[in-house]
Amino acid sequence: MVMSNAWSIWIIVIVALHIIAYAWLLFSTSKMKAKDHKKGETTGHEWDGIKEYNNPLPKWWLYMFVLTIIFAVVYLVLYPGMGNYKGTLDWTQEKEWAAENEVVKAKKAELFATFINKSIPEMIKPVINEDGSIDNTAMEIGERLFANHCSTCHGSDAGGAIGFPSLIDDDWLYGSKPENILQSIAQGRNGVMPPWGAALGDEGVTQVAAYIRNFTVPGQDQNEVAEGQKKYSMFCIACHGADAKGNQMLGGPNLTDDIWLHSYDDSRLESIIRDGIAAIMPKHKELLDDDSIKVLAAYVYSLQNEQ
Repeated sequence: MVMSNAWSIWIIVIVALHIIAYAWLLFSTSKMKAKDHKKGETTGHEWDGIKEYNNPLPKWWLYMFVLTIIFAVVYLVLYPGMGNYKGTLDWTQEKEWAAENEVVKAKKAELFATFINKSIPEMIKPVINEDGSIDNTAMEIGERLFANHCSTCHGSDAGGAIGFPSLIDDDWLYGSKPENILQSIAQGRNGVMPPWGAALGDEGVTQVAAYIRNFTVPGQDQNEVAEGQKKYSMFCIACHGADAKGNQMLGGPNLTDDIWLHSYDDSRLESIIRDGIAAIMPKHKELLDDDSIKVLAAYVYSLQNEQ
């Protein structure tokens, strides 16, 4: 951020005057002579049993203050600190960060070099070194990345929670192939179940819920199930499929199993049909580089494909 010239000049003047004032105060007071008191006597000031003696500052203390003033002047000449003046070293936070980032990237590239060019299925396999030791660096890094970026939603064990999918079972909204996982991590996912309450009405919502529930809890009212199937074919088939087993292209969940992302109790199922629901998986391509995303995807892939 570049400030206006007037504001820059004002800052420079204030900083310079402060340094000059500190130097004057230091040297003027160091030369003052005690007029009414001798060295070693008190000044008469006392508070809570503490007496103020009329002793001059130790020389080392005086020199320390002098050094701080010299340091301030040298620092402000070398580095930015006075308005728009950039300093003789032309130092900036951006350049410092860029230099440190290049060092980190070089070390990271060296660390990743042994496995990053492998495919994800190959990457999850541990490497047996010549001395017989096991090298599983890729998965160790992936586990740390998961802990930092994914565990808040999916849990430290990747088991998920209500509203956050488990990554350790075989039920995947968008598919569990390496390319699907890469896409989910990099680009994120926006899952939307539209509300159907206005189109179905309360009775229709109950009937569709009965039809869906009948897949895993047989014994529902068969009249409601039959009517619910008709309405399902009209409003739900496009996303969940004719057999209700879902559509991974659209992220439509399988309704015939007992794995439910947003809970399966009676009232919850009907409220989702009536009011709809949305779920967002944030994209990480702006947080992680391509190599880190690939390692993270490999770790997630390993959770249901242990070698």
